[in-house]
Amino acid sequence: MTEVLTIRAALELEVFSRTKVRVYAGEKNLDRPVRWVHTGEIPDIHRFLTGEEMLLTAGLGMGATATQQRAFIQRLADARAAVLVVELAGRMFDSMPVAAIEEAEAVGLPLVGLADEIPFVETSAQVHEVLVQMRVKQLTAEEATSQAFMDLLLADEDYVGVVRELARRTGHAVVLEDAAHQMLAYGGADPEADEAVTQWSAHSRAIHERHHSLTAQLPAVPTAHAASFRDVVPCARQPVILRGEAWGWLHLLHGTVRPSPTELRTLERAATAVAITLLSEREHGARSAHRQTALLSRLLLGDITGEKFVSLALALGLDLRGRDLIVVTACAGDSKHFKGHTLTRLLHDAGWPAVVGDTGDFDTAVVGLSADSDITHIQTTLIDHDVRGGISRIVPPAALPLALRQSRSAASVAAAAAAPEVRRFDDLGALRLLVALAEGPELTRYVEDELGPLLEHDALVKSPLLPTLRAFLDCGGNKARAADALFIQRRTLYHRLNRLSKILGMDLTRVDNQQRLQLAVRGHDLLRKPALRRT
Repeated sequence: MTEVLTIRAALELEVFSRTKVRVYAGEKNLDRPVRWVHTGEIPDIHRFLTGEEMLLTAGLGMGATATQQRAFIQRLADARAAVLVVELAGRMFDSMPVAAIEEAEAVGLPLVGLADEIPFVETSAQVHEVLVQMRVKQLTAEEATSQAFMDLLLADEDYVGVVRELARRTGHAVVLEDAAHQMLAYGGADPEADEAVTQWSAHSRAIHERHHSLTAQLPAVPTAHAASFRDVVPCARQPVILRGEAWGWLHLLHGTVRPSPTELRTLERAATAVAITLLSEREHGARSAHRQTALLSRLLLGDITGEKFVSLALALGLDLRGRDLIVVTACAGDSKHFKGHTLTRLLHDAGWPAVVGDTGDFDTAVVGLSADSDITHIQTTLIDHDVRGGISRIVPPAALPLALRQSRSAASVAAAAAAPEVRRFDDLGALRLLVALAEGPELTRYVEDELGPLLEHDALVKSPLLPTLRAFLDCGGNKARAADALFIQRRTLYHRLNRLSKILGMDLTRVDNQQRLQLAVRGHDLLRKPALRRT
């Protein structure tokens, strides 16, 4: 049974099978809905119609002249009658008047003739019975929809779950956006809708604001209006009202198939459910951050591929499709200036779509780039906000797991640096090997073998010598430069280097010894894992 009773379906009821039924005009409009049945034999029957009625008549009120018949048909069309059914059994007409046929065809009013008399009371009863059954079915379906959204709320689902359920129930793609036209969730994806969300701001702003006066003319329930233009996916939208103001909009991307009244009512209920989920969250960003962290964790664990990651990110309103991707891994430096700034804000405020989450030691972000120069811009932005971190190479979606490891390697080096810095994986050089060794016991054993005596010495004195050794090595073994870097006299440096040679048991002037110690010092820095304030 369809959602509405059409003229075509009504004419197939049992009562009409008792006679020959012929459509004389308006056949193209037989799919109009029938809301009620009315009978009458008076010329001004149109005054008692409110629209979408099936009017049953023996023709007594249609008039005997062509002029009267045309006027009668015109008045019914103006009253928005669904169909005129005329009994042609001789009480008024033996055949359908030509003038009535011509006028009905001109105004698009379906005109139906019955060869024999049928009981109009029984006709009304059968039509009304179907209408009542359809209304009961509609109410039952609406109750089930309301219960489904209520179950989501009781299960502590958020707006992503509501969007997913709305898409499932309507069979159309659904987008949730906030008041700034930022896409927050996307469900029921299909190729046509995917194209729309690629240029979401253009769809949302240009269509629903610039053409507002046009969209308002399209038929829909009072609280939802639709847009249908050649260059966009037609959609219906419903405001999400939070504390009396429009927090955002739910869009039902229905394409060429116009949404039914039931689907529009489902859209309205979904908008209410979204508002309730937002009211139930103490902090709006908490759920979003949790979802993104969970998605990143699945990528880290190998539970999903990079391509699947990009697809699931789109469902969260983050469109990484068709972009070069990098992974940024970061933790906060010591500056108080960074307080109140998260990696999410830094990236999103700059206009880079990114999935950001807490992945343990650091915060991690998969970022979509629009140009190669974005990497330098990201690096500069993080440095300006006193962030320590690492940036991977540019990769396609399939290589995202590799990029995760690259960025974490670079971030590990940056975390061990004396001052906040942001390292790119391609700039690590030999440090890449040390980072890899740090994941096992080899680097720890090497550092202990090379620096063990010195570390024991420094643990027992107030003036450690490891900083002197680090400065000497960073200056390439140049004693004059090392003394300047340490702000000490050369004589003092010579004294410290002699002590270091005795403690370490090696000649510090030899290049091979300097190389050994350089690796050991860098390895020691990587293993320290200093306590860093997180983003």
